[in-house]
Amino acid sequence: MALFRIGPASETITLLHGEGVYLRPLQMRDFEAWASLRERSRAFLTPWEPTWPGDDLTRSSFRRRLRRHHKEIETGEAYAFLVFHQDDTLLGGLTLGQIKRGVVQSGTLGYWIGAPYAGKGHMSRAVRTVVNFAFGPLRLHRIEASCLPSNDASIRLLERIGFRREGYARAYLRINGLWQDHLLFALLETDAAPLRAPHRV
Repeated sequence: MALFRIGPASETITLLHGEGVYLRPLQMRDFEAWASLRERSRAFLTPWEPTWPGDDLTRSSFRRRLRRHHKEIETGEAYAFLVFHQDDTLLGGLTLGQIKRGVVQSGTLGYWIGAPYAGKGHMSRAVRTVVNFAFGPLRLHRIEASCLPSNDASIRLLERIGFRREGYARAYLRINGLWQDHLLFALLETDAAPLRAPHRV
């Protein structure tokens, strides 16, 4: 992990290196690549995501998103990253959000991958990288994740990394315009997870 500045002195963000990928928070210069990948992947992503706002892929919407993400990082509420191949190609995005402290010490994992890059192991490597960040520098105890029961790729990804299925939540999230059931998963810092990548600085 490395820390570097992207603007004012208060805006220090985190760069995470993984196996063949790296993760960093959004920057305004990412807009065109982000919007292009999201648009090209719209049909692929629509079944698994909340309905996109009408202005979702506009520059002004991206700027609002960027401000929100940077504020959440500053307050420690959430860490939203873009995922890049080591050759700087944008692959997708990943968020460790809803971070709770006190007696809970947990966060919630969410992710998306661009259609051209799905099924190639990129997101598995990105998730392993953020798990190391969560259980390392963030000192979390638990990471939670959920997915639709029909999302076989996401189920395989989570189980491969070591997440355990803990439950079934009815009408849990509004996805693609409908309240849909979800499978609930969690990973503890004490769980054995042999496929976690070693932490790199």
